[in-house]
Amino acid sequence: MGQPSSDGSNGSEGIRRRFCGCGKDDFLPEESFQSWENYTKALKATPLRLFDRLTARSADHTELVEMKARSQHQMKKTLTWWDLMWFGVGAVIGAGIFVLTGLETKKHAGPAVVLSYIVSGISAMLSVFCYTEFAVEIPAAGGSFAYLRVELGDFVAFIAAGNILLEYIIGSAAVARAWTSYFATLCNHHPNDFRVHISAFPDDYNQLDPIAIVIILIIGTFALVSTKGSSRLNYVASILHVVVIVFIIIAGLTQANPKNFTPFAPYGPRGIFEASAVLFFAYVGFDAVSTLAEETKNPAKDIPIGLVGSMVITTFLYCILAVTLCLMQPYQKIDADAPFSMAFEAVGWSWAKYIVAAGAIKGMTTVLLVGSVGQARYLTHIARTHMVSPWFAKVHEKTGTPVNATAAMLAATATVAFFTSMNILSNLLSISTLFIFMLVAIGLIIRRYYSSGETTTSDRNKLLIYLVLIIGSSLATAAYWSTSDNWIGFAVTLPIWFLSTLALWLGVPQAKKPQVWGVPLVPWLPSLSIAINFFLLGSIDRASFERFGIWTGILLIYYFLFGLHASYDTAMASKTKTAETNDSV
Repeated sequence: MGQPSSDGSNGSEGIRRRFCGCGKDDFLPEESFQSWENYTKALKATPLRLFDRLTARSADHTELVEMKARSQHQMKKTLTWWDLMWFGVGAVIGAGIFVLTGLETKKHAGPAVVLSYIVSGISAMLSVFCYTEFAVEIPAAGGSFAYLRVELGDFVAFIAAGNILLEYIIGSAAVARAWTSYFATLCNHHPNDFRVHISAFPDDYNQLDPIAIVIILIIGTFALVSTKGSSRLNYVASILHVVVIVFIIIAGLTQANPKNFTPFAPYGPRGIFEASAVLFFAYVGFDAVSTLAEETKNPAKDIPIGLVGSMVITTFLYCILAVTLCLMQPYQKIDADAPFSMAFEAVGWSWAKYIVAAGAIKGMTTVLLVGSVGQARYLTHIARTHMVSPWFAKVHEKTGTPVNATAAMLAATATVAFFTSMNILSNLLSISTLFIFMLVAIGLIIRRYYSSGETTTSDRNKLLIYLVLIIGSSLATAAYWSTSDNWIGFAVTLPIWFLSTLALWLGVPQAKKPQVWGVPLVPWLPSLSIAINFFLLGSIDRASFERFGIWTGILLIYYFLFGLHASYDTAMASKTKTAETNDSV
């Protein structure tokens, strides 16, 4: 191992040197990459290093103090609960409600799409509770990545991190493409008129979208300049957006026809849950708010109010909008690309479709803005651990924003948005998101029930057994749902889940109580979150899982070749520095 200062995690001089340029030492400063000989030795040591990263756990203090120091400059604490609540509303209400509502009503749920939104909303709210406790106690820019590093270790956190970044890239790409569709409607064109069709390309990748790239770059500029400025723009735009939504509800209900609600569930319960799995996309975004905890003035008060408040508002508006749309038109005639605009045109209110399109564009603009802010902070914190290049961890001295991470994520998002269709993006996004939320719920149970040095061996073993049974029964329920049309198997899997959760509740004492704000009814709420997330995963198509598997494979290849060795070197250098400091004291 080289001198600690060569690792970028030690000393301000090393940090400054790393961020000055774009040479090899700025991207791969760790000891393992200083020569081919070092790299060969590192590869040979992969099993031992992997075991170390699997068993090592970060600490709250590490994420809050040491990780921040690796960004050279501090992010500015300028946000309140008001900012967070409107960031939440702005992050969530966008392409999901304005595009996927039409698609899923037509293909899977019919008017029962409102039940699909309720199921997705319950799942999202459970995840919000889990995120909130972590965000209050570990207010770091890494969000779920930081939480999982503390509770499940580096390896699991990295797999989650890769899917977090994928979630943000494809989520913003999907919203940017929907922005183009509604902009075309606003200009009195068909939603695909402003895209370039290339017949030689495969289906779902042959509608090129140059407008999506332009809007991503414009929004990204705001995210680069100022977080507080982005917040002001966001809540002004979000308030205007809510005004348009209220108009849609009131005007739409004046054209309601109760006969359009019949048949209510033409595709049966399976259609409702299949739609719910995809519509979970409509709730994605609130996790971006948790990444702003590092820039929040009073995390203990502001984060619970901001996160829970925004989710309550969002779920209520989604359900009312879904009911309004289905009362305006028979589900078979709902337009899949711009459902609300076309619904007003169908009832003879052609002028109203321009208000709807303008409101949708405002909503999707705020989603892109909050996404740009959140995804950069995730990448920043991941880079602080050296799992990706520490060059991405730089925080600009004047703006207090992570400039390199923001630019990199914008470039990736623009590339995906240019080629890929909405249905590919929405299904893949839902898998990544549900997977991450499930891991966060598991992490919360472990945080409450296990503390090294305090939890007895007996209690630890019981925790592992009950947790395995909760996860196994949830997975079995989802698998049975996706492969069978009868209900007999649920009589086995659901009681196992219930009894395992009950046994954990009664048989294992909690090792750690939240200091400020905690999830109520633990372990029931996080256990239910695990079960629902698995169940919704069981409703997603096979092709999406294949794409998810390919992406995870790419992540593993990168991790074993680069991320593992860089993060291991950084962790060892940090331990050496800590030991030297203790010796000097």
